[in-house]
Amino acid sequence: MQAILDRLEQLYGAQTAPWPSDAYRFLVWWNCGYPASDAACAKGWEALQKNVGIEPDQILATPAAKLSQILKAGGLVPDVRAERLQQLADRTLEEFDGDLTRELASLSLAKARALLKSFDGIADPGADRILLFAGIAPVAAAPSNSPQVVVRIHVGEARGNYNQSYKQALEIIEASVPATVADRSRAYLLLKRHGEQLCKRSAPRCHNCPVAAGCKFHSFR
Repeated sequence: MQAILDRLEQLYGAQTAPWPSDAYRFLVWWNCGYPASDAACAKGWEALQKNVGIEPDQILATPAAKLSQILKAGGLVPDVRAERLQQLADRTLEEFDGDLTRELASLSLAKARALLKSFDGIADPGADRILLFAGIAPVAAAPSNSPQVVVRIHVGEARGNYNQSYKQALEIIEASVPATVADRSRAYLLLKRHGEQLCKRSAPRCHNCPVAAGCKFHSFR
């Protein structure tokens, strides 16, 4: 796996996460765009920072109607996202004394994951990403938009539904990527980029792929 990642890094360069590492800030960022994507969330995040700020007290002091207007920069359902931001800000202050990351770090991994999944819009892939990039635990995490990449490389064609594919991706990462935050964050970002650029769910561009020679999916085609 290390050789695969090295080749991907030669193609794409070293990757940097475009989202905040802090758990609370990630959830703010995540709710800044819909449908959630790096580009949509970045637009909403920029507008929120410029006009309101991202701290819990700043969000709670802003009328929901104003928040909604600002969040239109990030896409659809701004009213829903404004409400979620205010609920997030309130919980962060009232339940976690203003520091969600510290609270998560104090819990067992199972309880931390359950807490994250109690927030609207966060399922297992989102919880895994937060735990990894916040440095809480070196969990095996796969990009939610492209779990097929590592499955194709190691197994061949991804089979079953999305949940099965995601679980299989985690098992491969757990077995093949060193259990450190740095190594697994690097793997996550490179696999994500590869899934977006070449190893797409439909019509993967295998003829341009730098790891095709070692990819079981390519060998089966």
